[in-house]
Amino acid sequence: MLHYILQTVAFQLFFLIVYDLFLKKETFFNWNRAYLLITAFLSVALPFIKLQSVKHMVPKQFIIRLPEVIIGNVEPALSPQNITSTPIITEPTLVWSWSYLWFFGMTIMGLFLGIKIIKLLRLYSKNQKRWKGNLLIIQLINSNAAFSFFYYIFLGDNIKPEEKTAILEHEMVHVNQKHTLDLLVFEVFKIVFWFNPLVYIYQSRITALHEFIADAKAVKHNNRQAYYQNLLSQVFDTQHISFVNPFFKQSLIKKRIMMLSKSKSKQIHLVKYALLIPLVFSMLIYTSSYAQKIKTEETVSQNDTKNQELTLQELIDKHYKEIVELMKTEEGKKVFFEKYMASLNFDKYINTIDEVAKFQAQVKHMYNGVIEKKHNEGTLTDQDIERYDKFLNRYKTYQDYLDYKKTDEAKELWENQAHDGVVRLVVDDLKNLTADENKRRDKKLALFINDDYYHTFVMTDGKSSTKMVSKKPSTITEEPKVFEDYDIEVPFSVIDQAPTFIDCESLTTNTEKKQCTSNQIAEFVNKNFNTKIADSLGLTGKQRISVIFKIDKNGAVKNARARAPHPELEKEAIRVINLLPTMIPGKQKGEPVVVPYSLPIMFQTHE
Repeated sequence: MLHYILQTVAFQLFFLIVYDLFLKKETFFNWNRAYLLITAFLSVALPFIKLQSVKHMVPKQFIIRLPEVIIGNVEPALSPQNITSTPIITEPTLVWSWSYLWFFGMTIMGLFLGIKIIKLLRLYSKNQKRWKGNLLIIQLINSNAAFSFFYYIFLGDNIKPEEKTAILEHEMVHVNQKHTLDLLVFEVFKIVFWFNPLVYIYQSRITALHEFIADAKAVKHNNRQAYYQNLLSQVFDTQHISFVNPFFKQSLIKKRIMMLSKSKSKQIHLVKYALLIPLVFSMLIYTSSYAQKIKTEETVSQNDTKNQELTLQELIDKHYKEIVELMKTEEGKKVFFEKYMASLNFDKYINTIDEVAKFQAQVKHMYNGVIEKKHNEGTLTDQDIERYDKFLNRYKTYQDYLDYKKTDEAKELWENQAHDGVVRLVVDDLKNLTADENKRRDKKLALFINDDYYHTFVMTDGKSSTKMVSKKPSTITEEPKVFEDYDIEVPFSVIDQAPTFIDCESLTTNTEKKQCTSNQIAEFVNKNFNTKIADSLGLTGKQRISVIFKIDKNGAVKNARARAPHPELEKEAIRVINLLPTMIPGKQKGEPVVVPYSLPIMFQTHE
C-alpha cells in the first residue's frame, strides 16, 4: 500500500509539473480541463496497469531461500503436546496500524464534506427560489454571493440588477458544462488521499480553469470592459465551499482578467498535449517492470517459497488431492484442464519442481483409475502393479529428477520427442560445447538446413536455449546470441558453488560450506539487528520480515529489499543485510554468477 501511495503522488507530481510548465498559460481551457481530469484518474489507476510485454522484458530470478533467522527468545508454536484442557480467557488487544490513521483522516474529511453539504442545504431551504428555464435560482437574502451547484444558481439580492445578467451568463456555463462534477471528483480524492497536498493543488487548478472557461463564454455576450469593471468593482461574500463555482473569488480575479486579456493560443501549441503520451508510457514501463520484479520476489517469498519448503512427494500428494476433488464435478474438470492439462510444457527440457509434481500427480490419478478398473474386472496383474510403482517412484526427490536429466537417456528421449519439423539437441553447457557436442550440433544443423521438412532447430542446456527458425527452405534466421531463461527453481543442492563466507571456505564439502554460510548469516543478523526499533514503534508480538537480496559476482550484497509490518523494520533489515561482509562469490560451471536469496526474519517483542 505504501508503494502504491508513493507511486500515485509521484505520478501526480509529474503530471502537474508538465501542466504548469507547458499547458497552464495556454488558452485551450477545455483541453486543459480534460488533461487535469484524465491525469488525476491515471495517477491512481496506472499503478494497477501492467503491460504483459513489458513484464516479460524483466528476467525472472532464481532465488535461494535461506532458513528463517530467529532473533532472541520466541515463544514456540502450540502443539498437541503442550495444549492443556484449561480454558484461557484473553483480553483483546489493539495493535496499532498506520491504516487506522488513514481511515481516521478519511472520516474527518468525510465529515467536512457533510458539513459543506448541510451548509448548502440550509441556504437552499431558507431562501426564495424561482425557475428560469432548467435553472433554479436561489435568491440569497442580504448577500453579495454568487455561485452555482449543478443546476442551482445562488445569487445575492444585493447584487446590482445590471450585473446579474453577466453573472447569470457566467454561472450558466458552469451548469451546462457540469463543472460541479469535476469538483466533486476532487472532493472524493481529498477524502481518500487527504494527506496528499497535490490533490488540493489539482482542485485549485481545475477551479481556476472553470472560471476561465465561463469567462471566455460569458464575455462573448457582454461588453469586455464592463465585465472587467464588474470583476474589480467590489469584493463579494462568496460562500467558502470548495465544490461550488463562485463568480467572485479574490484569489482568482487577477488571473481571470489576465487570461481574458490574453490572445488566443495558436493551434500549433496543441502539440504540447502529446507530451502526455511518452509520460504515461514511461510510467507504464515503470509500474509493469517493477510489478514483475516484486511479483517474482514475492512469489518466491510467499507462494513459491511454500513449494520450495515442500518435498517433491509432498507436492505430488498436494496436487493429487486437488485433482481428485476437481474431477468430482463438471466445473472442476474444466478447472483441471486449464490448471493441469493446458499448463504442461514439454518444450522445456528441465521443468520446475512444481511442474514435475503436477505431471506426476496427473499420471498418478490416471494410473489409479486404470488399476482400480482392472482390479474390479479381475484382470490386475503383478506386472501392472510393478509398472505403476516404477513410474510413480521414478523420482523420490527433485534432485533425482535433475540428476536424471543429466543422463544420455533423458537427453535422447527429449530430443526424439520433438514436434514435427523440429530438431532438438541437449548439451551440458551452451556456451562451452565439447568436441563431441560440436559434432552432434553440426550433424543436426546439416539435417535442419538440407531437409525442407525441418523448420526449427533448438539447442539447450536446460538453463538457456538458442533457436534457429527457417520460414523458407532458402531463408534461415539465426538467433545464437539471444538466450531465453527458463524459470527453474534452483534448490541449494543444485548450484555448483553457492556464495560462501570466508570463514567457511576451509570446510571440505559444498554441503558443509552452505550450512556454515547459512549459520554465519543467521548469527550476523542476530548480532546486528536492533530489536528495540519495534519497541519504540509500539509493535507487540511476533514480527516477521521477509528480505530479498543478491550476492553479486564479486561476493558483495546488492539490491536488498524487505517486507515488514512497518517501514522502519524494513529499513533496519536492509541496513543489516547491507552490512554483511564480502563473500566468496557463487559459481556455476566455473563462472562467477549473481545469486539471489530470500531470508525470513522473525523475532518477538514483549509488552
